[in-house]
Amino acid sequence: MLLPALATPCDDSLSQQVQDIHRQLLREPLRCAHANAPQIVSWSLAIPAVEPLAVLRQVNRPELRHFYWESPARDEAIAALGTTGLTAIDAPDRFARAQAWLDEVRAHCRAGGDRPLPFAGAHFLASFTFFHQATSAYPFPRATVYLPQFHIARRGQTSVLVANFDLSTPGEPTTTLSRLDRLLATIESVRQQPAVASTTTTHFLTAPDLSFHPFVPATRAALAAIQAEQLSKIVLAQPLDVVAAGALDPIATLARLRQHYPDCTCFSLSNGRGSYFLGASPERLASIRDRHLVVDALAGSAPRGRDAIEDARFAQQLLNSDKDRREHQAVSHYLSEQLQSLGLRPQLAPRQLRQLSNIQHLWTPITAQLPAQVQPLEVVAQLHPTPAVAGVPTAAACEQIRHYENFERGLYAAPIGWLDMQGNSEFVVGIRSALLSGDRARLYAGAGIVAGSDPDREQAEVQLKLQAMLAALGLCG
Repeated sequence: MLLPALATPCDDSLSQQVQDIHRQLLREPLRCAHANAPQIVSWSLAIPAVEPLAVLRQVNRPELRHFYWESPARDEAIAALGTTGLTAIDAPDRFARAQAWLDEVRAHCRAGGDRPLPFAGAHFLASFTFFHQATSAYPFPRATVYLPQFHIARRGQTSVLVANFDLSTPGEPTTTLSRLDRLLATIESVRQQPAVASTTTTHFLTAPDLSFHPFVPATRAALAAIQAEQLSKIVLAQPLDVVAAGALDPIATLARLRQHYPDCTCFSLSNGRGSYFLGASPERLASIRDRHLVVDALAGSAPRGRDAIEDARFAQQLLNSDKDRREHQAVSHYLSEQLQSLGLRPQLAPRQLRQLSNIQHLWTPITAQLPAQVQPLEVVAQLHPTPAVAGVPTAAACEQIRHYENFERGLYAAPIGWLDMQGNSEFVVGIRSALLSGDRARLYAGAGIVAGSDPDREQAEVQLKLQAMLAALGLCG
């Protein structure tokens, strides 16, 4: 997909790097054009400090596939553009097939350029729907793993641009070089601009209905199933469909999300056909850095207070709540057991509070060392879906979710993340999220139901979460 050409040229040093890349590519053996698997050269370039979201704002178009990821807590962000290689999987063993595809591409991928930089080298982007079954009308595949044509990443004040050249397709390296030149010009034009911000609002075409008439009866039915010991916990979600007076801006939404939720991971993925799934997730599913695994047990919620005294009171009520402690224990126990089944030795930190701008949760970080034979997608497959977004026992809860919920979860509450060539990866759970297409958006939020849950309180929690997403979308009455 062509990037827009700008009049501003890239500086001489970057132009020289592009020429050097061209010379290096000419030396690559052409026999790979006849190989069965793609032959990839992943070239990393040191670039001046730049905000990836600012670059994405400049080049984003509905027909351009993108992936955006930002962790303000880590002071890092990545924006990926276009596609060099992709697999879309519709099968129950989608995680295993995705891992096999990754292994195959990695085996035929070579690195060049400034390799010691943070986020240098090939990075693969991945998303999996909540259920492996999904309706054909849903705009994203059940499993997608792909290698972008480019990614721009920042950690602190260090930035890198990575270009992935497919040498197995005649003419493709030359095309990628041309696009690289234009992308460097774009980077040069935006790097002196201030950080992306958005204060604009979009009015509703019709006011959204937050009453959720089916939610309370579904919660009561779930409580009856819990009392009958058919399950001990279930997470019920509720969508909210809105129509805006004009087209919704996914980049402006990302800017608001990272401003409102600096403790969350902001993400966005597009399908290259005008649909975007984005959000600000407080829940890390699995983070692997140098074989060190970190998993979040996040369950049990309370609102934030209007002042410090009320906030402390809500926090103490949450810490003392028997219902929320049991809900949280179900999640942390499940995650620990699942990691043990992979042969790991998980260590649970003391339970604590995770306080966001509009809500606070009970939180237990879980850590473990990951053996070389255990792959990141094995961990993701073992953990998804967690009790924080499904229930206990998992199979029974998922069956009941499909019974009570009359909508397609899709990527909501599902694994979204990236993987690199060294086995590092980051995956979050796609909550606090929305699906955008033109002037339409579907927002998602859920609540955990256990014995002792109050249907009206759970409905209020879902409404609180959805109102936060409405604000992030810049929607108002």
